[in-house]
This record gives sequence, C-alpha cells and structure tokens, in this order.
Amino acid sequence: LPDMTDKLKEAFRGKYGQMPLFFACAPGRVNLIGEHIDYCGYAVLPMAIEQNILAAVSVSDSKTIQLANTEPKYKDFTVSVDGISIDRENPQWHYYFLCGVRGIQEHLRLSSLAGMCCMVDGTIPASSGLSSSSALVCCAGLVTMEANQKPLSKVTLAETCAKCERYIGTEGGGMDQSISFLAEEGTAKLIEFNPLRATDVRLPDGAVFVIANCCVEMNKAASSHFNMRVVECRIATKMLAKARGLDWSHLLKLGDLQKELQVSLEQMLELVEEVLHPEPYSRDEICKTLGISTEQLCENILSANTQHATDFKLYQRARHVYGEAARVLQFKAVCDSSPANAVAQLGDLMNRSHASCRDLYECSCPELDQLVDICLQAGAVGSRLTGAGWGGCTVSMVPGERLDSFLQTVREHYYVPDAHRSALEKQSLFVTRPGGGAAIFIEE
Repeated sequence: LPDMTDKLKEAFRGKYGQMPLFFACAPGRVNLIGEHIDYCGYAVLPMAIEQNILAAVSVSDSKTIQLANTEPKYKDFTVSVDGISIDRENPQWHYYFLCGVRGIQEHLRLSSLAGMCCMVDGTIPASSGLSSSSALVCCAGLVTMEANQKPLSKVTLAETCAKCERYIGTEGGGMDQSISFLAEEGTAKLIEFNPLRATDVRLPDGAVFVIANCCVEMNKAASSHFNMRVVECRIATKMLAKARGLDWSHLLKLGDLQKELQVSLEQMLELVEEVLHPEPYSRDEICKTLGISTEQLCENILSANTQHATDFKLYQRARHVYGEAARVLQFKAVCDSSPANAVAQLGDLMNRSHASCRDLYECSCPELDQLVDICLQAGAVGSRLTGAGWGGCTVSMVPGERLDSFLQTVREHYYVPDAHRSALEKQSLFVTRPGGGAAIFIEE
C-alpha cells in the first residue's frame, strides 16, 4: 500500500494542515457464488480483492468528525460527535461512513467519541457490486475502534459492521463485512453465519478470475429492489412454515425454516414445488393464508420501502435461495476434492447460478446478461453476475492459457463499441486474485 498511503498522506496534509496518525484499509470483495442468500441464513463463497477503501486519520479533542474524500464529487462533511444522524432517504457517501462510526459507538456503549479528521480514498468502483459501500462502513468501524483505543476482534468488527448498514436502510446478510475483515491472502472463504465463521477454500490452479463491470450503476440503498427480495423471502418462509403446521410468526429466514424442519436442501426444493405456486401472490392471498390483516402485513412483515408492493413472487425467490445454497456447498466440495475436471465443474455451477439469478431471482439486467454471454463466447468456463445485481459486475472463471485472448475479445465486443463503456474500461476489466483483510497501519 505505500503508493496509496503516500498520495493520501499528501492530500490529508493539504486538507487539514497536519499529518495523519494512522491509516485504516478495508478491501472490497467479489462473490464467486452464493448470491442473495446470506440474508436468508446460508453460507456464501466470496474472496477479498486488491481494490479497497483507505482512510487517513488524526485524532483530536475537537468534538467533531470531519470527513473529506480524494474524489471531488464526494463533498466534505463535518458533524458533532454528539449529533450523528443518518438520513436513509439520502444515501450520501458520508452517511455510510457514519453507519460504521455509530455501529461501533453503540457496540462499545461509548457515551462520547474522540474527535477525528478523516480523508478517504478508494479504488473500488462505486455501485459496481464489489462492495464499495460496505468496505467504507468497515473502514469507518475500524477507524472508530482505533481512534477510541478500544480493541475488538475481527469477528466482532464484522458482526457489528454487518448490523450497522441497517441505519441506512439496507437489510443485507453480512457477507460483505465478514469477508472484508476475515479475508486472507491467497484463499477464498466459505462464510457461514450464526455463529459467524470463515473456512479457507483453495481455488484450483490453472484458472483465474476476471471481473468485468457492465457500467450500469446500482445503488441498493436508493432502490427498493434489494429489500423487496428480502421481504419476498421472509413471506415465503412464513407461507412454507404455515403449510407444515409450524409457528410461522417467529420465522424470518428460509435457512431457519430448513433448520426447524431438519431436512435437506433437496427436500426444501420439493416443499417449494408442493406448497407455492409460480404465479405472483397478492396481498390478499398472503393475508388470507396467514390469517392476518393488511395492517399486520405492513407493520410486521414489509420493510419501510416495500410498503407499496402489491405482487410477491414467492415460489421463484425460494427456489433460487435453496438451489443457490446447494450450489455453494457443491462449489466448496469440488474445490476440496479437486478432481481433474474441477475447473469445468466450477464453471458449470457459476453458469447455473447466473441463470437462477436472471430467471428466478430477477436481479440481473440486459447489460449483465449480454456481458455474461460475451465472456462465455470469449473463453470463460463460467460467468455470472456478482453482488446485488441490477447492474455492477460479472465474475468469470478463465483458463490461464486463454486469458489474453479473453480480455481482448471482451474489450472488443463489450467496451469498444460504446463510448461510455470505453471511457470506463481501465477500471472496469481486471484480473483478480484473493486479497487480505482489513487492517490498521500506524503512521511512523
């Protein structure tokens, strides 16, 4: 990181007229498989990437937190340590930072915070599905811990930062924050939840992963798409539980329902086929089946930005989640046993994952589908959307000997024909290898 810290140190000195006391760094991530299932309680398989969020910090007794960004489009922001509030209707960059500050403050029960001057820099493209917002939250959590001299374990930091994105209205599951803190160089991780744990997954030799940005931005906090899927999975959980005669009122996640029933993922898929119909459910049908009023549906089940929803695709969402959860376990099993055709098997799982995201979860977009097709034609053995979807990036598994021709073909067929994409190409198409996790660097 020396090049980045040197540049940031100069920017910090230019802004605040002093030198930083320390740096904090949190990486972005690429999810190899396991999309939209962490918030349903299922394991996911991401790796941290070299692109990161970096902050330079000095501590003072000013009773204010001053934030600045090396990117001029992100405006400076100053707030009193006693007046931190987060406007979820207006998801600006500084509110993500304040999510991390407030989450650590509440976890540590700090009545007062140290004053700070912070300068933030980053190499993760914004709204690209590579977790730039969560890396910013994690970086802010790390900064707050260090500035207030209250050491926490990486697992505690991950769990705390996973909860604090809810301040800005995102009901995520914790994958992004967990891999940002728990990643280690050279290995992907299987991340499991409740309790949070990370297991090394050694990726096969002979293939590399290439990230390609479709150049459509998706801001999950500003959109109800993401939270709508959370709610559809929640309602599907309750409808399936009711059909099996369980007390559905306390069940929120499809994963919890499987635990309660103590059956396999294949049996859960059979239950979905048996109980749910492919046609969308209306509010009335849901209320009638569960025996609740519209008011109870709105108050207890829908989230703030899904109150307007009238149709719910329960069958499709549940089928995706249980199918994708099974694909994650198959992916890890192939990596562990490393058969001769491991690369082909993993590629097939990635392709099936994308088809499920596209057709059942409907979190793709035309540009992502086009880019996936181009990547497969260019020589990838597997290609899929990664991150929330509705824009952002694909991740492709490419045999090493095909890499140069792959990059050339994707460049020529996706980026070059379009002026907007062509201008963004340098930060949009890159080979990645598993990177290390979040860290603090004390300035000497």
